[in-house]
Amino acid sequence: MHSDLIFIRSRIAGFLACSLFLCLMMSLIYIDVHWMHDAVHELSFTEIVQELILLVIVLLYFYRARRQRNERPALVLVGGFFSCMLIREMDFLFDKLHHGSWSWFALVVTVVCLAIAARQPRQAVAGLVDILRKPSWGMMSAGLLIILVFSRLFGMQDLWRTLMMAGYNHTVKNMVEEGCELLGYSLCFLATCSYFYGDRTRN
Repeated sequence: MHSDLIFIRSRIAGFLACSLFLCLMMSLIYIDVHWMHDAVHELSFTEIVQELILLVIVLLYFYRARRQRNERPALVLVGGFFSCMLIREMDFLFDKLHHGSWSWFALVVTVVCLAIAARQPRQAVAGLVDILRKPSWGMMSAGLLIILVFSRLFGMQDLWRTLMMAGYNHTVKNMVEEGCELLGYSLCFLATCSYFYGDRTRN
């Protein structure tokens, strides 16, 4: 009975902590639109925090890969995946070199990470299976679905032009799309923290 109550209390505390974090993230959109009168562009608080979240996720996975040799191939793959997402989010910087040049940098990261994982294919596969089996994968997959699928479809210009007709406002469309992405990145960050914290408590 006592252990059950402790378990329930820890789950409620975790839920409240995640709720507070999401409230803080969503407040960035309010600040950008209401106070900064910004259209949620590349240098908005929303966009900058998205990139910072991705950077933290990348650093966590690569740091863990450096310390855990057995898990390294899989962690490098995941870290490389989020590195490519970070590069894509910062395409406005790479466009100063050449339009679309972000894809070449992402390709280099992909090749390097695949080459590292290919040296130990069994460990890479086993590590990925371990990641997919963790409870945190549910939240991670939800975040990725929001970023890669839902935000893209929900942010289609045709949808918002049809909805607002002559009163079409690109800022509204951009706010909705970037807000969805921020939610997705927040879930990925929470899932990453859950994954590493869970491992630490077991060890």
